[in-house]
Amino acid sequence: MPDTQMIKETFEKGKGILNLVPVFVPRRFSKAGMRLRLHPHDYYALGTERGSIKERWFSSVIPAMNGELAPPDEGMSYVLPLSGKLQDKFLLRDAVDLLGAPIIGDDLKKKYGTWPMYSKFFDYFEPLFHHLHLSFEAAARVGRLGKPEAYFYPPQMNNHPGTFPATYYGFDPDVSKEMVRERLLQYESGDNRITEISRAYRIELGTGWYTPPGVLHAPGSYLTYEPQWNSDVNSVYENITAGEVYPYDFLVENCPDDKKRDVDYVMSLMDWEKNVDPNYRDHYFRPPVLAVENESYRENWIVYGNEYIAGKELTIYPGKTVNIIDPVAYGCIMIQGHGKFGEHDAEAAVMLRYGQASSDEFFVSEQAALQGVTIKNNSKYEPMVILKHFGPNHPERP
Repeated sequence: MPDTQMIKETFEKGKGILNLVPVFVPRRFSKAGMRLRLHPHDYYALGTERGSIKERWFSSVIPAMNGELAPPDEGMSYVLPLSGKLQDKFLLRDAVDLLGAPIIGDDLKKKYGTWPMYSKFFDYFEPLFHHLHLSFEAAARVGRLGKPEAYFYPPQMNNHPGTFPATYYGFDPDVSKEMVRERLLQYESGDNRITEISRAYRIELGTGWYTPPGVLHAPGSYLTYEPQWNSDVNSVYENITAGEVYPYDFLVENCPDDKKRDVDYVMSLMDWEKNVDPNYRDHYFRPPVLAVENESYRENWIVYGNEYIAGKELTIYPGKTVNIIDPVAYGCIMIQGHGKFGEHDAEAAVMLRYGQASSDEFFVSEQAALQGVTIKNNSKYEPMVILKHFGPNHPERP
């Protein structure tokens, strides 16, 4: 059972801002990009059977869908008490359940009952398989939620581009459904090479994309900051990627049992019109949009143009102290600089050991966001850079 007194004291003494503990997530497929600022010896901290660590999750109240070997809280964020004692940490989900509206606001509490999104660093050395995330309707058939998601490529986290820094989206506009169907029917007989009928866009650092549910995408090999809905469901259409073979279950693991051999049902998971949109880049590419700029700081919108998630990049100039007001709750990760974040010491991670605490990740309650968060950059030379992830209720997003 959660310690309700500790949760309340941590919230009150932190003036509505919670320091979160790093959450690293292994995946059994592909190769780690080694850009998570994790100690090189710790990428297999959970053992070789689990695969290397390739993701870090932020502000998460849901577990990762990560197979039978994963513990039930894998992917879920924990809060560090002000004592700094890791043994006393508690789930962000428990804090949200206990505190309710003061932490996430009346709007989200009434509509969703919880914090409805999370974000992650997605860090793969090779390109990922061509896959889609289910719509809310398709996900409901297997008792899950749909998954819209967005991407931003922070220069600070991308010291190398991996092997293929370009992302495929959907299919070429002249591709037919029958052509896609033929590729899916080859899933177990040979390499279906489905990206041959797709289209790739080279990744531009400092920009991003929005990916609606039902759109095929094969993410390129830069580290990606990904705000997304509270879901971890997909369907993998590509069976061999960078020489790695993926089993048929990757294609149908989120299909009803009686539909797992129904290729037409698998095809129905696609939003066909969006996949073959001839103006895909115009509709879903997201260059930064300036929100505020003055002598002390600059803030850009980096995730926008959808009804589910939003994100900002906040840059505070060297030696400056600012008070930043937002109308809603948010999570954030500091990727450059050091100083103060509200009542908390704050610093971008340089090298973390698996399981240690850090001072780079926070959850800001709606109460604290409305009052304004005082942030101080203690560096004489470097900017302080913070990525902020919001749910669907920020009224100012473009």
